[in-house]
Amino acid sequence: MSTAAVLFDLDDTLLWDERSVEEAFTATCKAAADAVSIDAGELLAAVREEARKLYETYDTFAFTQMIGINPYEGLWANFTAGEQPEFRRLQELAPGYRKSSWDKALNRLGVQNEELAAALAEQFAAERRKRPYVYAETFEVLKSLQGKVKLLLLTNGSPDLQQEKLDGVPDLAPYFDHIVISGSFGKGKPDPSIFLHALSMLEVDPQRAIMVGDKLTTDIKGGNAAGLTTVWINRTDRPKDPAILPNYEIQDLKELHPILNELQLT
Repeated sequence: MSTAAVLFDLDDTLLWDERSVEEAFTATCKAAADAVSIDAGELLAAVREEARKLYETYDTFAFTQMIGINPYEGLWANFTAGEQPEFRRLQELAPGYRKSSWDKALNRLGVQNEELAAALAEQFAAERRKRPYVYAETFEVLKSLQGKVKLLLLTNGSPDLQQEKLDGVPDLAPYFDHIVISGSFGKGKPDPSIFLHALSMLEVDPQRAIMVGDKLTTDIKGGNAAGLTTVWINRTDRPKDPAILPNYEIQDLKELHPILNELQLT
C-alpha cells in the first residue's frame, strides 16, 4: 500500500486563533474603556468594523485575499518576510493601518485621541502575541498519527506571521514533514496549485491524502478541487454550504481516526 498523508490547516484547526483574537480585542477595549469612560463592547464592535472597511480600501486588498491574510491579522502583523512586492507594501501600510483602525473606532464613540489610538494599536498586537492557544486534542492527535502517515501543515497567511504563530507553540512544528505557507508559495487556498505543490513535496497522490480544515471556502473547496478527501472540522456548528460539500464533517480532531481506518490510510 502506498504512503498516505494528512494535510492540516493551522488557524482554528490546530491553533485556536479565534479565541486569541477575541481575548486580545477584549483586553485592549477594556483598557480603552478604563482610560476614557466608553463602553468596551461598543468599541470592540466598532474597531472590528472599521478595521475591515479600511483594509478593503488598500491597493493590497486583492493580494491579501489571494494569500489569505485577514484584517485582524493585519492589526498585529509586521509583514517583514515574503518575496512578493505586495509584502513590502503591506509592511509600509501596517503601522498606519493599525493606528487608523483604532482611531476611527474611537471617533465613532465620540473620542478624538490619536495618542490613545496609537497606544491601543500597540497593546492589541502585544495582547494577541501572548495568547497562543492550542485545542485540547491537537497534540494527542498529531502524536497518534506521526509515523503512520505523512503530515503536512498547509496554512494561508504572511510567512513571518504564520511562523510567529508556530514559534509561539514550539512543540507543534516538529510533528510535520513539511510546512507550506501561502505567502511563501505565492498563492493561497483554495487555489488547487498549493495543494498539489504540498502533495508533490510529500510524493503522495491526491487519492491517498486528506485535507483537514475549518473553512469551507478555502480548505474544503480547494481540497475538493485538487482531488483530496476533505474533512471539515466544524466545532461550533456553523451553517453548511450546499455549494461546498466536504467528504466528512467532524467536531473534534479525534474523530479523524475512524475516518482514516475506513479509508484504509493507517
